[in-house]
Amino acid sequence: MNPIILASQSPRRKQLLEWAEVPFEIITKDTDENFPPGLQPEEVAIHIARNKAVAVQQDIATDKVVMAADTIVVLGNNIIGKPVHREDAVSILLALSGEKHRVITGVVIRNGEEEIAFSDITEVEFHHLSVEQIEFYVDKYKPYDKAGAYAIQEWIGVVGIKSVNGDFYNVMGLPVSRVVRALRSMVNGD
Repeated sequence: MNPIILASQSPRRKQLLEWAEVPFEIITKDTDENFPPGLQPEEVAIHIARNKAVAVQQDIATDKVVMAADTIVVLGNNIIGKPVHREDAVSILLALSGEKHRVITGVVIRNGEEEIAFSDITEVEFHHLSVEQIEFYVDKYKPYDKAGAYAIQEWIGVVGIKSVNGDFYNVMGLPVSRVVRALRSMVNGD
């Protein structure tokens, strides 16, 4: 497979693609992460990912495949983004404590005008977490760049998650096996 362009600065997405042995280079561009009202959460994640992919695609003069992703956390009907500060992170994790939520990653893969777009959903349930556990996690791991204020592969995931229904790697930020299949489909025209 020829190297693709990953339109993401996420160290987790980089790591997951490396584990899958997908050759890539990283090119990013700042994009607006707002979305039109009325979109379903799955559509929101795809909308933001598409904006990232198109912005990078417009900046490069090449026919390389561009892939972008965006991960959101949804509790009930509320989309939870990245926390803006410590108190926000603690508040988000208190809301997730003892509850089930959905982690949705939207993926957009583009090659010229050809596009594959999909979202992947994983249901995660936390045990009840104490304020002390949450504050320990926030102060030590500083999850300010993570939707839902947590990373499943860190301490809070190891001790705080009761169940995961769906793709574990989706919660890390990329449903890798589905991405690899989509990349093969685009490259091979399947």
